[in-house]
Amino acid sequence: MSSHAGSGGGRTKPHLLAHSPLDNVAVAVIEGLSANTDALGVITEDDSTFAVHVRHDIPIGHKVALTDLKAGDTAIKYGQDIGKIIQDVAKGEHVHVQNLKTKRW
Repeated sequence: MSSHAGSGGGRTKPHLLAHSPLDNVAVAVIEGLSANTDALGVITEDDSTFAVHVRHDIPIGHKVALTDLKAGDTAIKYGQDIGKIIQDVAKGEHVHVQNLKTKRW
């Protein structure tokens, strides 16, 4: 991992949160998550950590792709289907209205 992991099991605050190991997007939980950041993420369901290289500036509360997503794929957040990817998104890129559409309407 990056220098964000501390020694003795400690770590700094995460940049990203996912809720389930099934999630393919995570949410930015800090202000000013900048492009080219090696971000620390936590999966809250099992308290495991992950790292992802963030490719875009991500506003707090917005999503980041944890894997390469192709048009037609389902976005999974909180272990739930939150919509359909409508434009390819590479791992570490911003997932938002430009590339994700709800299936509700």
